[in-house]
Amino acid sequence: MNTILIGPTGFLGENFLRLNPKIIPVGRNKSYNNSSNFVDIGSDFDFSKLDNLIFENAIFLIGSSDHQIINNHSSLAYEMNVLPLSKFLFYCSQRKSKPNTIITFTTMLQYNTSKMQTPCNEQQPINPFVNNYVLSKVMAEQLSQLYRKFFNIIDIRLSNVFGPTHLRRPDLIPTILYQALTRKSTVSVWTKKPVRDFVYVNDVVNAVMSLLETEFSGPLNVGSGLGRSVEDVCDVIENLCNIKIVSQDLPVTGHMKYIHDLTLLKSLISFNPTSLEKGLEVTVEYMKKYYVK
Repeated sequence: MNTILIGPTGFLGENFLRLNPKIIPVGRNKSYNNSSNFVDIGSDFDFSKLDNLIFENAIFLIGSSDHQIINNHSSLAYEMNVLPLSKFLFYCSQRKSKPNTIITFTTMLQYNTSKMQTPCNEQQPINPFVNNYVLSKVMAEQLSQLYRKFFNIIDIRLSNVFGPTHLRRPDLIPTILYQALTRKSTVSVWTKKPVRDFVYVNDVVNAVMSLLETEFSGPLNVGSGLGRSVEDVCDVIENLCNIKIVSQDLPVTGHMKYIHDLTLLKSLISFNPTSLEKGLEVTVEYMKKYYVK
């Protein structure tokens, strides 16, 4: 089945193309691997450039998860995480040859911290009003619900994903690894107390590709299904990089303990996530080569 990937230059995009080079990348800029089958839709997202392209599935990755930037701007989250998706879904609904399945990515941060139970399944209550980022992702899921009458849409509620990347990212693990491997500052974290569901990026990519073979449509948790503390992450990286990571004991927002319930995911596909230790080992070895280069 022909699959296109909208937005190939981000963390997930580069890993989808690394593991599945036959996917057709579509966007404003080519990915780092300079794919020869790239389709340029320009900065105004002119999806009519896809009119002559037959595709059965689409993975939609245009957007931003940089909370620090988009939460400090009144409309940027909406502009980056809602408008492009709205334009693409409308385009697909008007195509004569409609896709079978579209994959989008939202977030587990929408689950209501004060009301949810862990492990957290897809029926747990949500709170759209945490910040601009979360609100934009909930709005994106509302768009999906409107367009499901035309094709299957799977909204991946992603947990804390990590893995090899060419990008500087503000998330916990990339931030620690940048400090650890460049040694440009004291290696530290705000706090080691939170428990999160950390999932290796290869597992996410492989799960999505398997989900494209199903007829499922709806929101879906994708993570490891295991809770590991930030202290666990630090311990593993300390051993791999031969460093000491200190805690600043600062307050943080978000869930203090979060674990995905993967019952629905595992009813659809075979899913055996990589351990935190193995995923970090592979990631560290890759990032060592990258930062040295």
